[in-house]
Amino acid sequence: MSNWKEYKFSDFVSINPPVKLKKGELYSFVEMKDLNDGQKFCEPSVERELSGGSRFENGDTLFARITPCLENGKICQVRSLKNNIGFGSTEFYVFRGKEGISNSEFVFYLSRWEEVRNFAEMNFDGTSGRQRVPKETFGNLYLKMPLIDEQKGIASILSSLDAKIDLLQRNSNSLEELAQTIFRQWVIEEKKYSKLELSVFANHLKKSVNPQNFLTKIFNHYSIPAFDNGQRQDIVLGKDIKSNKYLVKSNTILVSKLNPQFPRIWLIQDEPQGDNSICSTEFQVIEPKDNKYLGYIYCFLKSKQIIGELSQATGGTSGSHQRIDPKDIFKLLIPDVDISSLKKFNEITNPFWNKINNNKREINSLRKLRENYLPKLMSGEIKVKM
Repeated sequence: MSNWKEYKFSDFVSINPPVKLKKGELYSFVEMKDLNDGQKFCEPSVERELSGGSRFENGDTLFARITPCLENGKICQVRSLKNNIGFGSTEFYVFRGKEGISNSEFVFYLSRWEEVRNFAEMNFDGTSGRQRVPKETFGNLYLKMPLIDEQKGIASILSSLDAKIDLLQRNSNSLEELAQTIFRQWVIEEKKYSKLELSVFANHLKKSVNPQNFLTKIFNHYSIPAFDNGQRQDIVLGKDIKSNKYLVKSNTILVSKLNPQFPRIWLIQDEPQGDNSICSTEFQVIEPKDNKYLGYIYCFLKSKQIIGELSQATGGTSGSHQRIDPKDIFKLLIPDVDISSLKKFNEITNPFWNKINNNKREINSLRKLRENYLPKLMSGEIKVKM
């Protein structure tokens, strides 16, 4: 670290750099929901006519400046913008490397470092629940940073892990899309099967777990934020969480009753033995009465038709906190496919679920490795050979 130099963060990083956009034209738009903790990249979900908001280019880092989004790790590098430019939420700060001083890839990992995130969170300003990090905060953060060539070396190590994570995730997405296509073509479009309520094929598990009975035990926790981030969390139940949860078993499906228009449906395959996996009570635990229906029911619940039916059945006054009655989930009508067709469906798709499950395990391992390396590389504890 002898050649590392101390900078103010705002001198090292270009914050909200200018990007030229024209009024009245359509551009890629990135919403806060497009950012997920643990994922390096975010992509636009829609195009919108230019209005107020943050402006950015491919490769820029979007840094949530509002609570609780910052605490939830909504810090990502943007990509896939049409014509390389776009805009987004007013609640983003945009970070970019400064020519000759900092590398944009390095800036992304720097912004995810706890030294930067914790400092930003300690400087929240405003009323409770809507606190934001003032831009001036970054002029008070001093860090020792390496020269640009070493920055590129550090970013290369971390990027190689993220590239592998991204590849595995894309592979899983492709396999799931293929399974959904087979389900749609073989079952939905055939329209030759009679239909029965989902409750005929699956049980509704509602075994409650009281945190006060487990003050030191570590649990695997499936929460709404965990789903959005693509990985379960390890928590000490009685310490980290006070409210009751539901027990989760292997070979079950979690369906969120909250805002079903944004479907959160989780296939659970290989939970450790010992009843140490739980989920938010916003999830409903669906257990097929026979494991041969596991992938079939999962594809059914993920189909556009069913997501539409669940969305129409929501209740509640707030658009952001509408819920569906769990009873309505189990009243859904599922095609009663014949056993030979089900067997053929499983012969083709079961290898998909196994591969997806293996990918999840490898992704979790790579994420842990990345999070272990990141602070050590940023602080100079691990040195990069140039």
